Amino acid sequence: MRIATLASFAAALMIGLGGAALAAEHEIKIKNTNGKGKFMVFEPDFLKVEPGDTVRFVIVDKNHNAEAIKEVWPEGVEPLKGEMNEDAEFVVEKPGYYGIRCLPHYTMGMVALIVAGEPTNQSQLDAFKAPGGAKKRWDELLEQVKK
Repeated sequence: MRIATLASFAAALMIGLGGAALAAEHEIKIKNTNGKGKFMVFEPDFLKVEPGDTVRFVIVDKNHNAEAIKEVWPEGVEPLKGEMNEDAEFVVEKPGYYGIRCLPHYTMGMVALIVAGEPTNQSQLDAFKAPGGAKKRWDELLEQVKK
């Protein structure tokens, strides 16, 4: 009986560790331009990930940050708050839409959208209205969601 219990524990441990090993890491660059006519960009600005994955924001050009658009962020998940000129990262805790902005360039359209698993916060995405120049880019990101 004891051997069976140990075997069950070992199997559960292996499954748990296997799930952690499957988590992916994603990198989004924070740049002044994409070299194709867009300025103030996250590259990529749209990303599909799974819960448990890590998303890392890498500063390529100075005077940027990456932080949560709190209106489009799953409830109960600590919002990302990257500091100016510093890389930032977060682990995707649960399914949902994760809106990202660069605070100083937000109204210029410096936004990104991350979709994790099967999102549970569709009403947030539907209700959100991006301000100023961010509206056009945000609408482009919403088109990516539909694909």
